[in-house]
Amino acid sequence: MVAVTTSFKDVKPQGRLTVQTIEIGAQTTAIRCLDWDRDRFDIEFGLRNGTTYNSFLIQGEKTALIDTSHRKFQQLYWQKLTKLIDLSALDYLIISHTEPDHSGLVKELLQLAPQVTVVAAKVAIQFLDDMVHHPFPSLIVKNGDRLDLGNGHELEFVSAPNLHWPDTIFTYDRKTRILFTCDAFGMHYCDDRVFDEEPDLIAADFKYYYDCLMAANARSVLSAIKRIEKLDIAAIATGHGPLLQHYLSDWVNRYQQWSQAQAKAETLVALFYCQGYGWSDQLAHAIARGIHRSGVAVELVNLSSAELYEVKEVVNLARGLVIGMPPQSNDNARAALSTILAAAHHKQAIGLFETGGGEDEPIYPLRNKFQEIGLCEAFPPLLIKEPPTLQTEQICDEAGTDIGQLLTRERTIKEIKALDNDLERALGRLSNGLYIITAQKAGVKSAMLASWVMQASMSPLGVAIAVAKDRAIESLLQLGDRFVLNVLGEDNYQSLMKHFLKRFPPGADRFAGIKTYCASNGCPILADALAYMECQVTSRMECSDHWIVYGSVQTGRVAKLHALTAVHHRKVGNHY
Repeated sequence: MVAVTTSFKDVKPQGRLTVQTIEIGAQTTAIRCLDWDRDRFDIEFGLRNGTTYNSFLIQGEKTALIDTSHRKFQQLYWQKLTKLIDLSALDYLIISHTEPDHSGLVKELLQLAPQVTVVAAKVAIQFLDDMVHHPFPSLIVKNGDRLDLGNGHELEFVSAPNLHWPDTIFTYDRKTRILFTCDAFGMHYCDDRVFDEEPDLIAADFKYYYDCLMAANARSVLSAIKRIEKLDIAAIATGHGPLLQHYLSDWVNRYQQWSQAQAKAETLVALFYCQGYGWSDQLAHAIARGIHRSGVAVELVNLSSAELYEVKEVVNLARGLVIGMPPQSNDNARAALSTILAAAHHKQAIGLFETGGGEDEPIYPLRNKFQEIGLCEAFPPLLIKEPPTLQTEQICDEAGTDIGQLLTRERTIKEIKALDNDLERALGRLSNGLYIITAQKAGVKSAMLASWVMQASMSPLGVAIAVAKDRAIESLLQLGDRFVLNVLGEDNYQSLMKHFLKRFPPGADRFAGIKTYCASNGCPILADALAYMECQVTSRMECSDHWIVYGSVQTGRVAKLHALTAVHHRKVGNHY
């Protein structure tokens, strides 16, 4: 089948949308929805090359559709799918996981084709019940279960929880030897090329995607890889980006190596939540992002379905515990909480958050029990009373960063002491100015004191800033984001430096008591700054424990023409 691309020109706010269909195996068609101009996924996930939402049609004696697409492709997707098949002849809809960018059209599909049997993990079926709001035929599958479509298309299901959602399953077709993995092994990369013919073009996006979505669940990645080792895989059909075929073993090996390195981290946080209840999933993943940013491994555990021995095992391994309040009516979750309390000890850190399901276990009695055991509270309880916003996600992200930084404090001190004294003193002779970076996005504001700043280009004018990976503001400095570089003066920098060096609790107003006014790019300008520049992030480079953020300078102003920039002199060079 020749790839066909259809333009969609009427939805300008969404950017350019096209759909591509191509046969990738015997009686197997990929339906690739290409979102050319999408520039962001989650709050911290800036996209450089758009993305795709891939679904797949397998036509044996019976027909199965693996995943649907994002709702923005509603019209284009139905046009393509109905040319490939009469919807009344569709037998199965396989849900790899219920994240909206893959299940956005499920409700409508079940209205158009009510005879379809939905095939998914148990927790996915439970989630779909709440999403669809009417009965539908369903088939719950677990690891190792099979479904015979006829004509040799025997499908085997592989449980892969937490990649990247708790209800994820892989699907393996024994006839074509294609493994359908949804988010796992994917990337946000939009291109007409269906397969990975040019690995150098996509390698950076493959790693970036892994870091943002998979690294926080490294142990789950390794478990999934172990489950698929016995399969004879010819290609991996991902939910985002190109399909993997030409360099298949290399891509899988990269996932394995990255995950092994992450899983060997000496510090682990066990994050317990209740999948499908309230906003537990969304909040848990936001907290996990913050934990991962600080270089700490995260193990996500679903309180609704976890075996008690698994709960005890992960608590014994963890240095930190984060718990989202489950519903009081969930017996498995209540038993798991009792197991956590029994296994927890005073050397661990703890953080609790409400999940807003309406029947949450009360948070403060549980908090008191952990305090009686002697656990250190990493952040105050997060109370969720309204549907989460980007501000809520940022608060959760900051809470995750706080527990991560708390648990890595000893490691940081060891690293500081480990550097050779002569080298320390030599590095310390690199003097820098003092600056405050301020940023704002979708109502979320943040700031940080910076000294590693320099002009990086003259045409166009640009500056480069080194931002530690565990800084909360890092999520607001993605590609396309805007910020203000405030230059501090040597005559009045002390009060501003003291203020922004303070440790702020999650969600605290970092600008309380500080006089600011709004820049044309929406970010705060410090009224007492010597000078300021309004900038936009145009590139980022990963450098071990920092990101080098390059911003093009759009405008600026000097408040005091003859004043000098504050200069920071360090004695040693291996910490600020």
